[in-house]
Amino acid sequence: MSAFVEVRNLRRVFDVSKSWLERTIEREPKRYLTAVDDISFDIAKGETLALVGESGSGKSTVARMVVGLLPPTRGEVAIDGVSMHGSDGARDRRGLRRRIQMIFQDPYASLNPRWRVDRIIAEPMRAFSTEADDAACLARVGELLRLVGLDPADGVKYPHEFSGGQRQRVAIARALAARPEFIVCDEPTSALDVSVQAQILNLMRDLQDQFGLTYLFISHNLAVVRHMASRIGVMYLGRIVEIAPPKQLFGAPRHPYTRMLLDAVPDLAMSGRKRQGVAGEIPNPINPPPGCTFNPRCPLADDRCRTEIPPMLDGVACHAIEEGRAAPARIALPA
Repeated sequence: MSAFVEVRNLRRVFDVSKSWLERTIEREPKRYLTAVDDISFDIAKGETLALVGESGSGKSTVARMVVGLLPPTRGEVAIDGVSMHGSDGARDRRGLRRRIQMIFQDPYASLNPRWRVDRIIAEPMRAFSTEADDAACLARVGELLRLVGLDPADGVKYPHEFSGGQRQRVAIARALAARPEFIVCDEPTSALDVSVQAQILNLMRDLQDQFGLTYLFISHNLAVVRHMASRIGVMYLGRIVEIAPPKQLFGAPRHPYTRMLLDAVPDLAMSGRKRQGVAGEIPNPINPPPGCTFNPRCPLADDRCRTEIPPMLDGVACHAIEEGRAAPARIALPA
């Protein structure tokens, strides 16, 4: 199956230096933070790729570079063969914009509080001229509200009149308004109650099946992505350390970091298996450790891990796995 979204060697560096005057007085050099470092992946049409990891691992930065909100320092993003950041192909990118949408983490912050819901949802239609006239826009708004489980009469309300889950449904309706093919979901359920999370995730799965949508799903919650994703990429300090289908990742995790993340999931089955929680803290991304960035917290680290960055081989970036010093863990998780 050919890739619909192609990401190659993506890197993003932020200048986090103090002002020129402060640096001159304190005699400090410039400081740079590498948020994303040499990430590559593909997403097939109709597939859901999830990126998971701790806060600060670079997930949201990847999402913003993929949709074109943030230019990469290095690397390339292509969607349906069109480069998102190259100097050429501006006309093709304009045609591609309608086919890409994003759902943000906080539905209240991402909705204009001064606009009624019908205007919020209709805005993408007017921006991309997807409907013939205002009457067609209004009819389409009612159709979308019904599609996401709201009433067309809700269009006259303002965002503050809805609950968190209802606001996220409005955000999903807005994302669908331009008839997109690819949606980037940046932690779309993290601000919601658990019961509401399940409703929104089920809705997103139903919409994917109905319209053949392709998702890039950003989350820090393994339980959320387990039943949502076709493949899961585990990120640590700006890099993908393991990528695999959910059944393989949850049943036989290979990278030591993935194993520790899964060991932190409560053992509801009370299997009594030996568990090892995530020790230590994520290093300072301004001054990351040399070699494998996970080596200060890894029980399998050796001298090579402390000096050489592991390449991604067969879906995992780990010297211990490559050298055969560690076998995949076998974990029996509840269905």
